[in-house]
Amino acid sequence: MTRTRQYFLPFVWITSLFFLWGFAHNLNPILIPHLKKACVLSDFQSALIDSAFFMAYFLVAVPAGLVLRRWGYKNGILAGLLLFAAGAFLFIPAADSRQFSLFLLALFIIASGLTFLETAANPYVTVLGEAETATRRLNLAQSFNGLAATLAPAIGGWFILSGVDLSGEAAMALGATELDRLLAAEAAAVKGPYLLIGLVVLAVAIAIYFTHLPEVDEEGDIPDPSSSGPTIWRHVHLRHGVLAQFFYVGAQVCVSSFFIRYAAEAAGMPEKPAAYFLSIALLGFMAGRFAGTWLMQFIAPARLLSGYALVCMALLVVVVSLGGKLSIYALIGVEFFMSIMFPTIFSLSVRSLGRDTRMGSSLVIMAIVGGALFPLLMGAMSDQLGIQKAYLVPLLCFLVVGWYGWRGHRLLPVPT
Repeated sequence: MTRTRQYFLPFVWITSLFFLWGFAHNLNPILIPHLKKACVLSDFQSALIDSAFFMAYFLVAVPAGLVLRRWGYKNGILAGLLLFAAGAFLFIPAADSRQFSLFLLALFIIASGLTFLETAANPYVTVLGEAETATRRLNLAQSFNGLAATLAPAIGGWFILSGVDLSGEAAMALGATELDRLLAAEAAAVKGPYLLIGLVVLAVAIAIYFTHLPEVDEEGDIPDPSSSGPTIWRHVHLRHGVLAQFFYVGAQVCVSSFFIRYAAEAAGMPEKPAAYFLSIALLGFMAGRFAGTWLMQFIAPARLLSGYALVCMALLVVVVSLGGKLSIYALIGVEFFMSIMFPTIFSLSVRSLGRDTRMGSSLVIMAIVGGALFPLLMGAMSDQLGIQKAYLVPLLCFLVVGWYGWRGHRLLPVPT
């Protein structure tokens, strides 16, 4: 039996996890305008949704890597799924109390579980097969993450968003009792979807518990096992990859999370139609993953990465400068072209790490904290300058991604 055939079924199971965390990630752009309304928040305050979510990656990634190193991929995946389910169930008391802090805690717990899943699944996919096809394999698995990204805004928009305007003059026209009743109904809209998510994730955890997932040996890939370098940071391409991933995730979260706000302010689009446009944009994201996987047969992944970053920057110039429907289409284009960036940066960062692969994976996952910080900056800019100018934040982030694809990814000799 070839190595590829031996790992086929584990690859299928692990790929299913990409769908689960992709769905959770891409409900955040729905939660941001929804909880902004239900909990009466500013743009800056609503950006704390992303901050609570992505801060978990920074705080939990290293512990997750240590768990993987000691107890293996399967146990790390099970821990992640249980945390994921617990956070989803916590949405029910959060909605009942309508306390924004409890929603943030629930999101932090969900993201802590996803940190375990991503720390395990991303490197696991790269070693479930031949090394020369690792980047293509990870992009293929991440394509199902893109499928979830397409479905989540449409489903979330249908079941969570009401389309009722409760801001400004509309709120003032209501009595205090009626306004409180409507806000309570808005908060309660998340209970059913997150209860279902928790049950599905729990069922997957039970199924994986009874499934054999082989452990893989990565030590043979390290070029010099006797290296006496003091830390994993001696791998220059890994250091650069962590930096690039930090800026990329910041850009991705900013582009998607403020999409509905941008559509409302710059194109005058109501929230429900805007959610459907976001779903179309994320369909483009999924299509971009499949297209990028195919193109990598002919174009080196790093070169494709830098080219796509330049295209994203050009499209964001349109978003910042024009507004209107054309800018919505430009944002959809950004989703398509940024689709390959996370898996490509990841696989380029952890290649040739050998025994350091699991800890290297933790460091790249920690870089997802960019998704906690850049939306706060963008929310503050939006409150002061408007959402249109705030899209300068992801534009500058893509500059760093382009540099990584051009030069930063290169393998350099490891100091001894």
